[in-house]
Amino acid sequence: MIAVQSNKYLHRLVLSAFIMTALPWLTVTFIRSDAGMAVCFLLFFAVNPAWSIILGVLAGENLQKQWSLPVLSAAFFLAGTWLFFDMGETAFLLYAGIYLALGTGSMLVSATVRRKDR
Repeated sequence: MIAVQSNKYLHRLVLSAFIMTALPWLTVTFIRSDAGMAVCFLLFFAVNPAWSIILGVLAGENLQKQWSLPVLSAAFFLAGTWLFFDMGETAFLLYAGIYLALGTGSMLVSATVRRKDR
């Protein structure tokens, strides 16, 4: 049981690193001009918030062991955007804070609903 939980945690962590770090890099590297800007808008306003909410719901399954997933996901986002776009850009702090709030909020709601179902 413990191995399965840590395996889920590791898979979610790797997927979060890919979505929040590798997707911006792929966008900057392979998509040019206006299409790159459109993909960035899609990432920042659709993919990343959706992933933050999904990750929070999944982390609510086992709050004691997976509470750090929304925090690490926001940190991955911040590291990836600062690395591939503009180091120290303060607007990305706002995005990371929003993703953290979405992930943490959905995690707490998920944990509360699961607790009431028991």
